[in-house]
Formats: sequence, C-alpha cells, structure tokens
Amino acid sequence: MKKTLVVVTHPNMETSIINKRWVEELRKYPDKYTVHELYKAYPDEKFDVEKEQQLIEEHGNLVLQFPMYWASSPPLLKKWFDEVLTHGWAYGSQGKAFKDKKTALAISLGAEEIDFSKEGIVGHELDEILLPFKVNFKFCHADYHPPFTFFSAEYTMAQNTDLLSKLERSAGDYVEFLDKL
Repeated sequence: MKKTLVVVTHPNMETSIINKRWVEELRKYPDKYTVHELYKAYPDEKFDVEKEQQLIEEHGNLVLQFPMYWASSPPLLKKWFDEVLTHGWAYGSQGKAFKDKKTALAISLGAEEIDFSKEGIVGHELDEILLPFKVNFKFCHADYHPPFTFFSAEYTMAQNTDLLSKLERSAGDYVEFLDKL
C-alpha cells in the first residue's frame, strides 16, 4: 500500500497548536505518511512544480491540511493549486495524475461547529464553503472524501478548557481518519 502525502499549509507553524500537534502525530508513522510543509519547503513561495508533481505521483492518497482562513485556505495553498495542478498532468484529456487518487482535507477552524450552519454566524454549511476544493478534485477525477475537522480552535485555546485532552483525542482521530481513506 502506498503512503499518504499530507501537504501542510500553515504560515505560522511555530505558533500553531492544532496543526503542529497533528504534524507531530503523523511524524510518528513515517512508513505511512509523508508530511510536506509548503511554507517550510518554499519560504520564497517559488514552487518546484516537477518535484511537487512527483511527490503526488509517488503517493497513494493526498490530504491537504491547513487552518481555515477567511472561508478558504492560506494563500500559498491556492498558489500551489494554480501552479502544480497543470493541464495535461492533473486535468484535461491527458491529465491522469489524480485518477481515482483518494483525497481529503484536514482543517482547523477557529469558529464553533454551530457557526457553520444556516442559522450560525457564517450562514453556510462547511460543505458549501469547501465546495471549490471538492469541485477541483472532482475535475481532476480524484476520489474526494469528506474533511477531517477541528472546530472551536480559537475558543478552546482562549478558554483553555480541556485543550490537551481535546487535542490528544483529535491527533489520534486524525490518524484513524487517514488510515480509513
């Protein structure tokens, strides 16, 4: 079985709590996961497109891990999509790189889960907000799976209510999620 590539896009990993803990957990299993931190690999934000494509091709699954930024991902991940997922490789009549590749998102969100509802402050379900990711992966013929999420990151940290237990539980759940892809 091929390993899972986890592309982590967090511009401030040193100060992260959730994403940093998830990465620490994944690094315990180097035989199952390759952790690829975009901001660390490309501090100048200039991608080696061929290297990125080769990484994707070498792995069975692809997971994009990031904190939610203004109803989207950090900007470097959008740039990664724009530059790495090229016509003829990721999509188009010759684009086969993602054909049947299992893909998913792992997202930390500052807001509470209830906020991502018609009645909540966001006014939309999370699935609606993540639709561009789903559309892009489907367009590339990938096998897109529902996301892994950590809600209330901002509130949990501010209140420090059971942060460690919630975080540890989340790290273990994340590994289980990846193993089920």
